[in-house]
Order: sequence, then C-alpha cells, then structure tokens
Amino acid sequence: MLKFLSKVQIEFNPLNPRTAACMEFLAQCNSRKAKESNPACQVEVKRCIDDHPPQITVTYVNGVVENIDAASTPAQHIRQRILERGQLLETEQMFREAGEPWPVLIPEEELHQTFPGTKVSFFLLSFLFV
Repeated sequence: MLKFLSKVQIEFNPLNPRTAACMEFLAQCNSRKAKESNPACQVEVKRCIDDHPPQITVTYVNGVVENIDAASTPAQHIRQRILERGQLLETEQMFREAGEPWPVLIPEEELHQTFPGTKVSFFLLSFLFV
C-alpha cells in the first residue's frame, strides 16, 4: 500500500471516540510489510487536543494530495482506495514508458464493434432482423 505513496499524515485526537479508522490505518502503515514496500514514505502523526475530526492526508508518488475524512471512512475503504489509485498510477506509468498517450481514448465506433472470438446470440439476431 505504501509503495504508491510518498507521504501520509494522520491527524486525530486520541480521546475522540471517532479515531478507530486512524488507529487502524496507522497500524497498517507501521507494519513491517508496508514499510518494506516503500521505506522512503514519510508517515507523520499529529495528535490534536481540540475537537477537530480525524483526518488522513495521503500524497501519492505523482504528487496528488488526497484528504480523507477518517471519522466516516473505515480504514479498509481507505486502504482499498489507495490500492485502486495505485493500480491506475502503475497503468499510466506503463503506457508512458511504452510511448503511448495517456489517457487512452477509444473511438466511439470501436466500442460497438465485435471482435474475433465473440458469438452473437441467435436471440439478438432474430430480434434485430424482425
């Protein structure tokens, strides 16, 4: 998970009952496996004493910063969101290394074409030609 991030900042009040997602996400960030995936990722913890809602700010390796409301988002959803965005970053990097334009634009007429190996159902054919 950390391999897609350059910085993680976790802000929460430890006495606030809404900090469960922050604590769980912090535990995931401090795990040996996560740290080995990207030792250069900075994990900062800021403990607040006011009633500020818990917040997680992640900075991706491409510089995009995302603020996440940790009071209403479970840690598993935060992790899943990071992994999904990370897969998109990997795909983008793969296309750029191959010299292909990003994002890939598919012409409208190609979206409706069939390709070898697909079967057109008899039901569809009879419906179209009636």
